[in-house]
Amino acid sequence: MSFSTELGPALPELEPALTAVAISGSPSGSSKSKRLLSAAVRSLRLNGVSATEIDLSALPAEALLGRYRSEAIDVALAATANARIVVASTPVYRASYSGLLKVFFDLLRADSLTRAVAIPIATGGAPGHQLVLDHALRPLFGSLGATVVPTGIYGTDSQFTGGEPHPALVQRIDRAVHEALALAGATNPSLSTTTLER
Repeated sequence: MSFSTELGPALPELEPALTAVAISGSPSGSSKSKRLLSAAVRSLRLNGVSATEIDLSALPAEALLGRYRSEAIDVALAATANARIVVASTPVYRASYSGLLKVFFDLLRADSLTRAVAIPIATGGAPGHQLVLDHALRPLFGSLGATVVPTGIYGTDSQFTGGEPHPALVQRIDRAVHEALALAGATNPSLSTTTLER
């Protein structure tokens, strides 16, 4: 009796799950920017992405300023550097992002996000402040090497009812998430299928 030693058809490698971090740069516990961030996290998880939430206002302030090392901040920085998708939300302050977001991103190396896709989210009191997406958040992500999705998310007070974002705003978040998924799949070599050697 003989046995065949040939392998069957080539099998694709299992694709690693995409990971994401969702970073809140708001000092308020119940801000509109955090509501939009939560909507992005829900959308990511519905699409099978493992998402970690980072609330910068809950991290040690002195350590955020670089005055001493903090395990909590080291963990947050590592999660951000290792994520394939990085979402950051902020209220608009002085036509830019929050100080919390700045000091946290200042702690990352210049090449930390070269393999990441970024989604910028901001909220403000007037439509004109949405320029923060193109003039502040996109350059911030770009300075760390991230690829930024075409769709940025900006919400004004009038786009919330009872603290919840209007459906059109949620749809924009979903569009940005789908763009991020497409870009992450296209730019991550480890997500491509390979064949087994015979």
